[in-house]
Amino acid sequence: MSSHHIVREKQEPALYIHDLGEFNEEYLGQLLEWSPTLIVNATLYEKIVSLGLKVDIVVNPADQEFVQENTKVIPAKGEALDVVLDYLIKEKYSAVNVIDTKAKLRELGSYIDEINIVIFTATEKAYAIKSGFSVWKPKGSVFHIEVLSYFETTNLKQDENGDFVVINDGFVTFDFNNSYLFISEKL
Repeated sequence: MSSHHIVREKQEPALYIHDLGEFNEEYLGQLLEWSPTLIVNATLYEKIVSLGLKVDIVVNPADQEFVQENTKVIPAKGEALDVVLDYLIKEKYSAVNVIDTKAKLRELGSYIDEINIVIFTATEKAYAIKSGFSVWKPKGSVFHIEVLSYFETTNLKQDENGDFVVINDGFVTFDFNNSYLFISEKL
């Protein structure tokens, strides 16, 4: 018996590749599994095409020619990531995965109410959570939590490095009074 999935446009998070760095190609394949809208920084266009990927949108082109048909071009006046987020919000996307060399999530704080953002680097996955967030994790999973205010959690203990380690297989829950808590997980 075969399984058929219907994926509506904009149902899956868009994928914006800002800087590929040392990002694992297996993880890239997982992010591309459901055929998201693929947006790339113009400096990476040739590399992404050489991987056999179909690019939907290129941001910040500098008089480049693009070989794939139907590739939309977005000129960037300012920071490319801001331009991409503004575009996705305007186009009513609810979420975006970003690949970059640094997880600068705090700098994107003004966007968090409008679009869910997950930043992937070669070593971590960073995102903002709301109070009451709960996720199942196996024992030994590691979270880095940007501690700016008091929060409570279940099934975590802080280690000597300041990271938080899952105590037992099961749910980890976060409760706090701020609007968001910025966390990251090791990949």
